[in-house]
Amino acid sequence: MKLESKSLEILAEALTRLESGFAGLPEVNNSVDYAALRRVMMEVADKMQNNYPYFHPQYVGQMLKAPHPMARLAYMLSLWINPNNHAIDGGRASSQMEKEAVAEIARMFGWEKALGHLASGGTMANLEALWVSGKLQPGKLIVASEMAHYTHNRISEVLKLPFQSIACDKQCRMDLKELEKVLKTGQVGTVVVTIGTTAAGAIDPLPEILTLQEKYGFRVHIDAAYGGYFTLAGNLSQSARLAYDKLKLADSIVVDPHKHGLQPYGCGCILFKDPAVGALYKHDSPYTYFSSQELHLGEISLECSRPGASAVALWATQKLLPMVKGGEFARNLEKSKEAAVQLTAKIKADARFRLILEPELDIVMWAPLAGSDSRISELSRQIFERAAEDDLHLAIVKFPTRLLKDSWKNVRFENEYVTCLRTCLMQPEHLEWLGRIWAILDKATADVLAR
Repeated sequence: MKLESKSLEILAEALTRLESGFAGLPEVNNSVDYAALRRVMMEVADKMQNNYPYFHPQYVGQMLKAPHPMARLAYMLSLWINPNNHAIDGGRASSQMEKEAVAEIARMFGWEKALGHLASGGTMANLEALWVSGKLQPGKLIVASEMAHYTHNRISEVLKLPFQSIACDKQCRMDLKELEKVLKTGQVGTVVVTIGTTAAGAIDPLPEILTLQEKYGFRVHIDAAYGGYFTLAGNLSQSARLAYDKLKLADSIVVDPHKHGLQPYGCGCILFKDPAVGALYKHDSPYTYFSSQELHLGEISLECSRPGASAVALWATQKLLPMVKGGEFARNLEKSKEAAVQLTAKIKADARFRLILEPELDIVMWAPLAGSDSRISELSRQIFERAAEDDLHLAIVKFPTRLLKDSWKNVRFENEYVTCLRTCLMQPEHLEWLGRIWAILDKATADVLAR
């Protein structure tokens, strides 16, 4: 296949337009050894071939998605300026573009006056959310489900805040009974609600957690790093739709534009419903000179220097593909969900497989049938490796066996976890390619079982 390169013509044209804005400056002798540049770039190209084809529809493994050509072009163009969005002076245009892009993401969740900014990724964005929680609920417990991203436990350690994991139900959602047991201690300051868990794409029961919030008075932080954009999708289950419709009632939300937002790494986003939390970031820096009197992004961010290129790429992508229900951006999310639905149907109809749970988003988990969890794990790894030989790149994931014992009656359980197969159908093209994906998976499974 050919990597998309026609857009480079647009980049060259845009670079000429950008250059014209600085035509009045004296000339600078930009001495570049183009022969050396070319030599090293060819070496880079050779080394970069040692990658899985994350951009191709036959890659369905981890949460990796190629940036949109618009994001790629805008990011590259901005690097000729290389703005720093810590202060307006370091990124005059890109700082404004960041404010506009982040405001549009906030409106997607129903917030018109939120405070927010971009971050290097979901980890840093979640750290800021829990840092604010620790300031407002000092010393109190942070809780998240056992299926939540491990970063919350780590972040709590960094912030020196106590953390506790809450068991999940059989749908991989936070167990409400287990949560209320901990809430009754009066020690919980923040409940992290995951909208799209890393392993299963599961959605914690936000409406019920908000009801508990009224009773126990904790902060609700939404980790929607993976699943946040699906609020625009029109083909969610009823329970998922109810959760998304309640997002605006949370205290803070994290979403990652570098996942379903079509952006390069790293581009995360943190949003706070109450702009007053900006006062917690206040600092004096006598060694930093700001010529602008306006509020700059460095005053509402724990990170200092941040790439303006990320803001430029995000702004341009949202300009091209507005985040509205029924639009092209939303329809592509719906295709990913539909691909998951169709793959699920194929798995359920195949006597060689067992579905782990119905997908809420675009992540599907299943396992080959066998008499013991050890044998299931072994077969999963073999199918994973055999499929990769035919350029179908799946993922494997460890799943708690205690959540399977009631439904997997004929399986002998010997271990705490069983290794299963997983796909992240993040690209809208996965729907069109599903027939080919299934054909390779079918052959890989047949080969493994025939050994």
